[in-house]
Amino acid sequence: MIHVIPFDRLGRMQIDWLNSRFHFNFSGVAAPMGFGFGPLRVWNDDEIQPQSGFPMHGHRDMEIITYVRKGAISHEDSLGNKGRTPAGDVQVMSAGTGIMHSEWNAEDELTHLFQIWIEPRQTRLKPRWDQAAFPKGDRANRLVPLASGEQSVMDANPGTLLIHQDATLYGALIDKGATASFDMPENRMGYLVVADGTVTVNGQEVATRAGVALVGEGKIEIAAANGAEILLFDLPRPN
Repeated sequence: MIHVIPFDRLGRMQIDWLNSRFHFNFSGVAAPMGFGFGPLRVWNDDEIQPQSGFPMHGHRDMEIITYVRKGAISHEDSLGNKGRTPAGDVQVMSAGTGIMHSEWNAEDELTHLFQIWIEPRQTRLKPRWDQAAFPKGDRANRLVPLASGEQSVMDANPGTLLIHQDATLYGALIDKGATASFDMPENRMGYLVVADGTVTVNGQEVATRAGVALVGEGKIEIAAANGAEILLFDLPRPN
C-alpha cells in the first residue's frame, strides 16, 4: 500500500508567529492521518517567524525529533541544556518522566522545521536532550539514519541520535535523475515526507511537503527527476 497525503490536505493552524501544517491530529486540529501511524504520533511542518517561538512548556513520555529545514532553532530546557540547531541538523528530546523546554527562532530569518513525535517503547524514562550535525554531502543518494532505537542501526552508524523506540528516521538527498532505495520487511511500515523537490515512490508521484504512508511494499525505490530531499521513518508494524 502506498497512500499519498498531498500538502494541501494537511491540517492547518496559523497564528501571528507560527504557520503549521499537521500530518496527524494535533492541538484539536484534524488531519488526514488521524491520531497516528503505529507509534508515530506527530509530524508537524512548522514555519516560525524571526525572534519568536514556543515559550517554556512541558512534555512527558514522548520522543520528540526536530529536523531543521531552513534557518535555525535555539533550545533551552529544565535540565540545563542549551543549544542551537541549524538547517540540516537534528535534535532529539526524550521527555520521559517530564521536561520543560522552549524552542525559539533567534534568527533574523524564517525558520522552517519538521517536529516529529514518536511514542517510546516504555514510559517513565529519564529525560534527555541531544543534537547532531548531518552533512548533506553524506546523504547523497542514500538513506542515512538520523535517529534510531534499533541496536543494529546504532552499532553500524555511531553518530545516530538515540530514540527509545524500535524505529529509525532516515534522511536522503537525491540528485537529479538519481534513485535511493530501501528494503522494508513485511513486519515494518514507513512514513515518508518530501522536504524539498518532487519524487516518485515506486512509480507514484509525491510533491514537496507531501506525506506517504507505506505498508507491505517490500523494496522502496525513491527517484527524483530534478533532485529532492526526503525523510523516511521506518516503523514497527502493529501485530
